[in-house]
Formats: sequence, C-alpha cells, structure tokens
Amino acid sequence: MSLSFANSIAVQGRARALVPLCVGAGAYLFFLFHGDTLLQDSDSFWQIKIGQWILDHRAMPTIDFYSFTRTGAPWISTSWLSQVAFAFSHAQWGWAGPVILTAAAVALTVAIFVYLLDAHIGAPRAVLFAMLALLLSIHHVLARPHILALPVMVAWVGLLMVAANRRSAPSWTWLPLMALWANLHGGFVLGLALIGPISLEAVEHAEKGRRLALFMRWVLFGIGALIASCCTPYGWRTLQGATNILSLGELLTLILEWMPANFATFTSFEGALLALIAFGYYRGLVLSAPRIFLILFLTWSALSHVRSIDAFAFLVPLVLAKPLGEMFPQPALDAAGAESWPGRTLTALGALMIVAASWTSTSLYLGHHRFTFTMTQTPVVAVDLLEGRKVQRVFNAYQFGGYLISRDIPVFVDGRAELYGEKFVMDFFKATEGKKPELLPRLLDEHKIDATLLVADAPGPQILDQLKGWKRIYADDIAVIHVRDSTEGAIAAPAK
Repeated sequence: MSLSFANSIAVQGRARALVPLCVGAGAYLFFLFHGDTLLQDSDSFWQIKIGQWILDHRAMPTIDFYSFTRTGAPWISTSWLSQVAFAFSHAQWGWAGPVILTAAAVALTVAIFVYLLDAHIGAPRAVLFAMLALLLSIHHVLARPHILALPVMVAWVGLLMVAANRRSAPSWTWLPLMALWANLHGGFVLGLALIGPISLEAVEHAEKGRRLALFMRWVLFGIGALIASCCTPYGWRTLQGATNILSLGELLTLILEWMPANFATFTSFEGALLALIAFGYYRGLVLSAPRIFLILFLTWSALSHVRSIDAFAFLVPLVLAKPLGEMFPQPALDAAGAESWPGRTLTALGALMIVAASWTSTSLYLGHHRFTFTMTQTPVVAVDLLEGRKVQRVFNAYQFGGYLISRDIPVFVDGRAELYGEKFVMDFFKATEGKKPELLPRLLDEHKIDATLLVADAPGPQILDQLKGWKRIYADDIAVIHVRDSTEGAIAAPAK
C-alpha cells in the first residue's frame, strides 16, 4: 500500500467519524432557522406551565388544578422531566429556549440514527435515510416532550438491534436509557413492547445449544427494563399514566395526532410505504419472521395514529439495516489512522469546530430574530377582554386550553384528554362541531358557564348566535366570545 493511499484511507476514516455530527448540525440549524414552525401546538403552553410549577414547588403534580371541570381529580405528569426542561429554557430565553431545545433533540436523534446505520449501509445511504425520516416526521416536530424523547427512542431500539444482530443479549448498562425515557415521555411503553420481538430475532439466529440461555437473558433484561421504567417520581403509576390515553376509544379519531393516516391525498408517508413494498419486490429482500413482525407492527401503528409515523420513519431503517448491509456490502476502511492519537485529536478538533460554528450561528440568529407562537392558538385580545370582565367560568375551544392555562385562567377542557375522559370530550366536540347541537345548552347550564371562547370558523359560534339567552360580544379571525344575554352590546374586532 502506498503512503498516499494509506493517508487517503485515514482521512476518509476521520471524515466518516464526523458525518453523524455534521448531519446533526445541519438538522439543528434547519429547525432553528424555521423555529416558529415548532410553536404551533397549544399543548406547549400547559407543558411549560406544569414544568414551572414543578420547579417552583419542588414537587410533582398528583391532581388537576388547571381546570374547573376536573379540579382535584387524580392526574400525573408522565413527561415531567421534559416539562421541567422546557420551563427552565423558556424562563431563561423566552420561546427561543424551547426552540433551541427541540432543534438540539432533533439533531441528536439524527446523529445517533446516522451513526447506527453507517455501520451497516455506509454514510451516504445513512444520510439519505435520515433525510427521509425527517421528511416523514416533520409535521410532528414540535416543541413538546415527545421530541426530547426521540433520541432516546432511537438509541434504545438501535442498541437492542445491535445486540440482536450479534446474537447476544443487551447490556444491563443500557437500562438507564429506559429510565430516562420513562421520565421524558409516556412513549417509553413502545420501547418495552419492542423487547420481545427483537429478542426473538437474536434467539432465532443463535446456535441451538445456547438459544434457551440467551432467551432467558433477554427475559431478565425485559424485567429489568420494566423496573427501570418505574424509576420515576410516580413509580409504577407511570405505566398506568402512559397507557391511559389508549383507553379513550372513539375520541382518538378526533384528536389530530391520534387520527389514523389519511390517504385521500398523496403524502410522504404513503410514498414511503409504496417505496418499501416496491423495493422489497424488486430486490427480493428476504427478512426473518421477527423483522417482518417489527416492520408490520410499526407500519400498523403509523396507519392507526399519525403520531406514530415518526417511530416508523426512524425505527424501520434500523430493523432493515443489517439485511440491507448484506445486500449492499461496503468496502471496509482501515481505521488505524483514525484510531491513532493524531487521528483522534483531529477528529475531536473537527467536532469542536462544528459545535462552535452551530453555536455561533445560533447567537447571530437570535440577535435579530424573535420567536413567536402561532397566532391561531393564542387568542390574546379575546382573553384580555375576558380578564377585563372578570369572567369566572369559560367554555373554551379545545385548542385554546393551553393558552388559557398559561394565563392562569381555569379551563373547561384542554389537551390532557386522558384527564377528562372519552365521554366528556366527545360530548364537547359533538356540541361545538354541530353533530349534536342540542348538547351545547345542556353543557353550558350544567357547568354554569359565564362566557364561551370558541374558534371563529367552527360551527359552535353560529349555534350560539341562535341560542336563546346568549349574545355575541366579540369576534375576530381567531376567536368568538359569547356571554349570557344580560350583558351589554357587541364589541367588534379591532381594526387592523
């Protein structure tokens, strides 16, 4: 081997080591510069409010104290650590804090994802899969706890697949990842559920004489993961709280992120499914039964609930990585140069330069840009009016609940659907969306409502316009206010 060729291989090895960090930095800067798109879900308001309450009281919430319809009802926060992180960052830097935190979580997710795939399919294909995963999940990238848990999900499943590929059991040192996931977001139950089928992949390809012993090691690891998931301030109740949302039945079809996938118009998810099927037929991709089950399970989850598309986008490639690597073998690079002391030093310096450049870009951008929450979720003028009138009980739209909580106004309903239950929220939607308008006056009287705050283009305000005893007093492009008919005349929307 010539000296120049050896140097070329060493340079390639060092450059390859920096690929995950480069891709992560690119993803971070992309979402930072489009940070306003991360602030489009009113749940962010109550997530931050709860996190701030935890910081102020040095305690964990066990009951509801933000609504007047469920005051004192049992409720726990299965995302308390994410909420604290968002609240702290928001207190320090305003909305820039949650945006930076979210962008950094996406960056870490992509970096881990590319690193895991690179070992099997090479850096170029790994980067391509990362771009496709971001494209599929981009509409669910919001300043909310599930994004902070995303890198943990990818790392957890990636490490389990590494163990399965090696026909060995997972290391017990990985269990803290499950504990971290359980404190960040309730989606950790997915990580527990995947242990079973991934263990079958390891056992199926192990030598016959050691299959039983290997299976028992996976069983013990699964028990350890279950115990680790209960290492939260709520203990075993974390499991119950994380699964409560799944008991909402019909209501899940009305909550946007829990709706089933809609193929009425062509989407990137539909394209990904068709491409996966076409590739399997064209290349004759052969998979083991456990891998087939994993892909079918992740596909079913994404078809059932659009919020699971991000799991499909990031986990399916991890399941396919080893079979794809066998179909497209990569030339091995001699890593001796990269592993030497000068090589490691140059790689570390390169990494520091990438991080420094990202932070400098962040500082420069924040110097002339102020992040703001989307106006469609923040009826500022309408809420100012309600506060001026000292209204006590507001019948609010579902998407306005988070903003009202941030303004310390007790809500009728908000994004914590598991707190209110299926029937309560279903009656609310049926009454305000015109499916059962006769329910609306009953709900208003039953809960002694003083005023309503509903979405301007929804059927609810039109129903109230015709309802005896209620009068419209304010309307703009975002919200409409009705009060009992004993009050003074209507107030027009302010001139723009």
